[in-house]
Amino acid sequence: MKRFALAVISCTLATSVFAAPKPCEELKAEIEAKIQANNVSSYTLEIVTNEEVHDQNMVVGSCENGTKKIIYQKNDN
Repeated sequence: MKRFALAVISCTLATSVFAAPKPCEELKAEIEAKIQANNVSSYTLEIVTNEEVHDQNMVVGSCENGTKKIIYQKNDN
């Protein structure tokens, strides 16, 4: 019984670690790598507060416990 309780506690702690939000800069770097892998040459990624988001279709990520968003805009050449 003690082993089962220990296993449950360990799983709970591990789940909370995996669910921890990423820092905005780290998430932005990951998104940027994916965009560059698709050969997009001219774009803008910006970290903004939730209040600064005017178009939800531009949001490509959420960070810092959902208080900030990463928005993407393709720049026309």
